[in-house]
Amino acid sequence: MKAWISHEAGLAAMGEIPRGVTVEVFRQDGDYPSDPRTVEFWVPTYMGRDSATRPLSDMTGLKVIQLLSAGAEVWVPVVPEDVVLCDAQGAHTASTSEWAVTAMLASLRRIPEFVRAQDRAEWAPRSSPGLAGRRVLILGAGDIGEAIARRVAAFDAEPVLVARRARDGVHDTSALPALLPEADVVVVIVPLTDATTGMVDAGFLARMRDGALLVNAARGRVVDTAALTAETASGRLSAALDVTDPEPLPADSPLWAMPNVLITPHVGGTVDGALTNMYRIAGEQLRRYAAGEPLRNVVSEGY
Repeated sequence: MKAWISHEAGLAAMGEIPRGVTVEVFRQDGDYPSDPRTVEFWVPTYMGRDSATRPLSDMTGLKVIQLLSAGAEVWVPVVPEDVVLCDAQGAHTASTSEWAVTAMLASLRRIPEFVRAQDRAEWAPRSSPGLAGRRVLILGAGDIGEAIARRVAAFDAEPVLVARRARDGVHDTSALPALLPEADVVVVIVPLTDATTGMVDAGFLARMRDGALLVNAARGRVVDTAALTAETASGRLSAALDVTDPEPLPADSPLWAMPNVLITPHVGGTVDGALTNMYRIAGEQLRRYAAGEPLRNVVSEGY
């Protein structure tokens, strides 16, 4: 059985390779290392875009695609029905939840404002709202959303989880109209699907209370950029964005210059050791597949 991965460093990070399995490195910007028709297990490059899916038509024997990302929106529409698609749930949980809390703290404690003052060598003390005692609505109660909730609680804030379906301790999305006006911070960490595209629109933002902070750690297209720009330009809302629509954010976007908007370039999962975490999961999945065991993190219909 043959598997292709996208990074040379992944070979060591995957751990033990099962007997009878050959692992080759295919970087997707070069030639095929061997016949693509005989590949059964493929680990595409991290953060792959549409171009990364092109080898699919040549991989006629493919059985499993193991992503290095938690998001699968690029792949869901193009993966053949007989190919199992798995995401890397767990690989980015710590780093992305860490970014979300960092963005909250930085925004609420006015860190960007103080950095700008430092650039001007200006001593400009000012009070800030802080995170303790705030209500933080987390839209998306998966692995990362739950990790954000635990970290928020450690700062003496109140996490409120919302998901597509209600369960113990989690509201469903029908509760949003009542919950949004009560939240000081709204964190978006949902997958990008047809249902979530544009979910944070003008109506959603209008329900948020004056002075609230929107944190987007999901995908840019979940938020209506024009509506968000209007609300932040007025000063009514603030935002912390690791993702934007479009991405990269154009240089002429007014969001760049807004003092109440913090922007990072899609680095929520980009930390030292991230590749090792991703390929550790890929290695576990390869061993399960070779042993005929059920795969984990299978991307379901409706995603």
